[in-house]
Amino acid sequence: MPKAYEEIADDLRRAIRSGELKPGARLPSEAELARYHGRSVPTVQNALRLLSAEGLIDKRHGSGTFVRRPRTRATRDNERHQWEKDRARMPEATRAQTGATERETGLVIDDLVFFARYRELTAPSDLADAFGVPEGTVLLERTYRTRHTAERAPFSLVTSYLVRGLIAANPELLDETNEPWPGGTQNQLHTVGIEVDRVQERFTARPPTPEEARELDLPAGTSVILLRKTSYDIHDRIVDITTVTLPGDRTELLFTTRLERW
Repeated sequence: MPKAYEEIADDLRRAIRSGELKPGARLPSEAELARYHGRSVPTVQNALRLLSAEGLIDKRHGSGTFVRRPRTRATRDNERHQWEKDRARMPEATRAQTGATERETGLVIDDLVFFARYRELTAPSDLADAFGVPEGTVLLERTYRTRHTAERAPFSLVTSYLVRGLIAANPELLDETNEPWPGGTQNQLHTVGIEVDRVQERFTARPPTPEEARELDLPAGTSVILLRKTSYDIHDRIVDITTVTLPGDRTELLFTTRLERW
C-alpha cells in the first residue's frame, strides 16, 4: 500500500506529465498542499523531495517550488567519429554548417552558446605516460562548454589535451578565438598532416562532485557519466586525450555494432 507522501507525489507527478502543471509553473506552498491533501507539512515535504530527486521540480530558496523545464537530450553514438573524419577534408563552408552538438541534439547553430578556453601546461606524469612523452612536455589544454540558449547548464564538461609540439606548425590551432572550429579536432589535426586512425572510449559513472552538480544543474541523486576518449593516428601515436563529464539525466549513449555477413 502506498505511503501518504507517495500518493501526494503520484498526484503531482500526474499533473506535471499531463501538462496540467506546465514547465516553469509554481507549485502551491507546502502548507497549501498539506491542507489540500489533508496531510502534514512534513509528509508534503517528503513528497516534494521525491519529485526533486526524479528531476521533476526545483525548489528555489525564497521563491518556492517550480516544475522543472525539460532539458534538451543528447544522444552520443559511436558512429560520430567516422562522421567527423568524413568531414575533416570537406570545404570550410560545408564543415561550418553543423557540428557534433547539433548532430547529437537536433538543434541548429543559432540555438547554441559556445565557450572555449585554451591554456598551456607542462604534462603531469599521468598525461605524459599516456602520450608517451617526457614529463614536463608542453601540452595545450582546451576547455569547452556548449549550452542551449534557453538553458543555463552546458550539455557536458569537456577538456581536451594535445601535445603542443605536434600542432605548433599551424599557429591558428593555438588561438582559442578561432573556436568553434568548423570540423572540430579531426580537421584541426588534418591541417598539420595528422590522420586519426581510431578512437578509444572508456565510460564509467559516479556521483557528481559539488562543482559538477552545480555547473551541470543536476537534480539531486543524479549520477554523471565519465568518458575518456583517446585518439590514435595512423602511426599508432596518441594525438588527443579528451575527458567528458556527461549529465546522467539527459544523455543517451547509443552503440551500433555492424557485423560482417557470413
